[in-house]
Amino acid sequence: MLLWYVLKKRNSQATLSISSIKSFKQEKLTLKKQFRHSLFLLRLLTIAALVAIISKPQSVQNQPPEKEIEGIDIVIALDISSSMLARDFTPNRLDASKDIAMKFIAGRENDQVGLVVFSGESFTQCPLTSDRKQIINLFSGINQGLIEDGTAIGMGLANAVERLTSSKANSKVIILLTDGENNAGEIDPLTAADLAKKYGIRVYTIGVGKNGMAPYPVQDPFGRVYFKNMEVRIDENSLTEIAKKTGGTYFRATDNAKLTSIYEEIDKMEKSKIYVREFNLKKDEYFIFALFAGIFMLLELLLRLTLFRSLP
Repeated sequence: MLLWYVLKKRNSQATLSISSIKSFKQEKLTLKKQFRHSLFLLRLLTIAALVAIISKPQSVQNQPPEKEIEGIDIVIALDISSSMLARDFTPNRLDASKDIAMKFIAGRENDQVGLVVFSGESFTQCPLTSDRKQIINLFSGINQGLIEDGTAIGMGLANAVERLTSSKANSKVIILLTDGENNAGEIDPLTAADLAKKYGIRVYTIGVGKNGMAPYPVQDPFGRVYFKNMEVRIDENSLTEIAKKTGGTYFRATDNAKLTSIYEEIDKMEKSKIYVREFNLKKDEYFIFALFAGIFMLLELLLRLTLFRSLP
């Protein structure tokens, strides 16, 4: 359009043959003549604004991503038999296991966690819940002597499985922690493992206790407590088989640091799945162009009818 305008004006200039243009050199260029092309410029700006409107200008505002979280249901089956008071951990096996497990639970923000305890028998200390404060409080209340002494690993595992049978989570996990051999209860540990496998439950087993001897608290006839070194006996074959059957892993914890690293490893292996959907909010921005188009059009019309009305 600009090229057309230049060529049109060049071809439309009047010419006159005269002997000299000396008399025209003193003629001053008026303000009206200086700005006579502004009408065409305003027309161009109007058309440009209209083209911008037709192109549908939009601004994009980034919105926070929308997350869909697929959590994991976890049940911790904790041995609370008298042997868990051994002092090869600080302060003892039971308190160390509780403290480290509570730190593990505190970091599982998207998961449901339950707690089963066992010694000679087994019971559910806390069903599956996403309330981490509640389960941590219930963890704190666990003490040796709550139930009959013994080590019913099969009962503890079967109870944990029962807690997960109604779970709708795609990933179901049991962390079984014990320091001994199965010597109580009516269910064999490997039978309970078969039950876990049937329901698609993965079992991580942890044998707690240092290799060799460990100091156990013993009470004499007068009620005085002293410590006696006794052999650490953990049925590692059964715990390994339980983990293998269910797709889990067997770990041996010989001190606090090792037990902490085991929970950290399980934490890495059992991550919740997070699906993120990102979307942008679009807003039409044609109004500013429509405003300028209206201003340019009105200004051209106003100048054409007033200041430049007498121009050819």
